[in-house]
This record gives sequence, C-alpha cells and structure tokens, in this order.
Amino acid sequence: MAWKTLDDMDLAGKRVLVRVDINVPMDNGVVTDATRIERIVPTIKDILAAGGSPILLAHFGRPKGQPVPEMSLKPLVPALEKAFGTEVTFIERPSHNEIYGQPEGAVILVENTRFSPMEEANDPQMSGFLSTLGDVYVNDAFSAAHRAHASTHGVALLMPSCAGRLLQAELSALEGALANPVRPVVAVVGGAKVSTKLELLGNLVEKVDHLVIGGGMANTFLAAQGIDVGKSLCEHDMTDTAKEIFAKAEKAGCELVLPTDVVVAGEFAANAANETVAADACPADKMILDAGPETVAKISEVFENAKTLIWNGPLGAFEIEPFNAATDAAAAKAAELSKAGKLVSVAGGGDTVAALNGAGAAESFTYISTAGGAFLEWMEGKTLPGVAALEE
Repeated sequence: MAWKTLDDMDLAGKRVLVRVDINVPMDNGVVTDATRIERIVPTIKDILAAGGSPILLAHFGRPKGQPVPEMSLKPLVPALEKAFGTEVTFIERPSHNEIYGQPEGAVILVENTRFSPMEEANDPQMSGFLSTLGDVYVNDAFSAAHRAHASTHGVALLMPSCAGRLLQAELSALEGALANPVRPVVAVVGGAKVSTKLELLGNLVEKVDHLVIGGGMANTFLAAQGIDVGKSLCEHDMTDTAKEIFAKAEKAGCELVLPTDVVVAGEFAANAANETVAADACPADKMILDAGPETVAKISEVFENAKTLIWNGPLGAFEIEPFNAATDAAAAKAAELSKAGKLVSVAGGGDTVAALNGAGAAESFTYISTAGGAFLEWMEGKTLPGVAALEE
C-alpha cells in the first residue's frame, strides 16, 4: 500500500487530528443507529494506547457553509463517550491554544467542519488553520474520501498523515476485491437505472469474469436485446448504451448474467398478485419486480465457482415483499460461501447494506462498506482525493 497506517506513526505526546464520519441518524437529539461511531472506536483506542490525544473532525448533514444549530455535533457527545469509554470534550470554536491547553490523552470533538464555507471549497486558509490544531493527521472517513474538502484532502498535504483503522480496512478490502483479486471474480450490480451506474458497468466488465445485472437496470439490458418488458421500469433511451456494454463485455471475456425468468405484477405494492414468467414473456400490462428462481439458481452457480464477489445494489424491489426473494436468496448463498471460507465477499452502498441486513446475510460477508458515493467511485476506478492525499 502506498499510504501509511497508525503503525507507521509516532503518536506519543502528539495531538492527532482524526477525520471521522459520524453522520449518524438522530431522533430528538438521540442517536438511533451508532454503527458509524462504533466503527471508529479501534482508531481512537489505538491512538490513546499509543499516547496520542485524538481531535475529531467531522461533518453532520448539509449546512452549506453556515452554522445550523440542528446540525451541531454537540448532541453526539454522549454516544461517543459511551462508545469510547472515556470523556469527550466538545469545542465549538477551536484554537491552537485551547486544543493544546487540554490535558494529554483528552478526546476532543470539534464542531461541524461544514459550518464554514471554506471546508467544501477546500480553501487553503482552512487547511492551514486545521493543521495548527495538531501534529499528525489521520483520515478514518472513507465515506468522505471522494470529496476534496479541507478536512479530507487539504490538511492531509500539510502534515504527517496516515489512514485510520477503518480506512485501512476499507482500502485493504477493496484493493483485494478489485485491484488484486483472487479469480474468478463476480460483481453484482443492481439498482433502478443504468444511467447512474454507467461508469461502474464500463469499468467492471474489464475487471471481472462475471457481471450479474439486477434491479430495474436489468430491464434496460433485456430491452436492448429486443425483449418487451411491459410496464417495467426501463430506460429505453439507454438501450444503445446497454448494447455497447454487451460488446465491451464480450471483448473482455466477461459473462453478463441477466434474468432468464422474472417475477411480474400489475402494481408496485407489497404482496401484489404476481407470477413468475420467462424473461421474454412479460405481459404488456405487467411490470418486472424481481428475478425468478431459475435466475437465482444461475447466480448461485456463478457464486459457487467464484473466489471473489463485489456487490452493489439489489436484484429486485427488495423493499417490498415478496419482491425481496431473489436478493435474499442470492445474499444467503454468498453468505454461506463466505462463512465456509470459499468466497471473499465485499459489499457497499446504502441500498446494498439495507438489502443484505434485511436478508440476514450482512454479518457473514467478508467486508461491508458503510460508504455510499466513495464505494461507488472506487468501483468506477476513480481516484479518491482523500486517499490520494495520504499517498502524496
């Protein structure tokens, strides 16, 4: 790896700026899901164990460069203290003197970085100011690494910098899945639209051996083959693009796995009357809402012969029953193979995590990324500014 980790840094007696993602769901000032907070605990504990003093930099919501009281980080203090097992000092307007005036080993939380318009502008003035607040910079926010902001990119160029434990785990998992994977590699890409995942599909067909396409975007690929998809969600204006991806996949020796049977219904509603038909036999007045059992069997066979799996997006309308069946069954198969040590499985993206949790499969996957946009951009083969800054 071209970037350093906490193990490469001397942290004893140092003030350590740590960029974290604690953008957690709240209800009436109380954290309702502390997953993102729990995932930064190893980094904070390792810094404290090495004799460093962590200073947390984070954003919350989208205040657009203005102080918004409802987006203050202060209400997160109790949840952070519970997770870290130590007191957390909140500082609204940090200064060098105030930070260095705190006792060694103190954990400090600085107010929302996005309250300043200079943060998202990656203003050198803000980067320079942040660098005066510590001696070492640690990025542990992979989910914000695709943003070139002052706290994710600019400040990293001005100080000795490294990756925290969560970022290290994310990058190691993704490097192993895409950069240097054990083959055969299969990618599952689902979701509503081809247009939102165009770069992703274009990048993956050249890197994986099998590409499973699910969700609404599969309908666009079926339509590109001249198949009538009835009232299904379909981007008919993207069929030429789908044909280009077919051609690119064939040239690269990548097998595209599309539904051969589908579950159709007359309405998008929970427990709507439905039937399973061949993929090329969707009635004109029905819509495709899930892949059928024959398709799931094919996907399971691909998984059994693969060594590495990358998953982004559901196979059907997983939010409503029974159209979660294909996603749940395929996820269960991937989980079973991962648990048995036969498959390295990496998944990420908001809908993906929700779908895998819903299927009860998430904890058996090798690695689940909590990042959305950053995970997607990494899969697209893009350089992430927050990671690039650590390499520089």
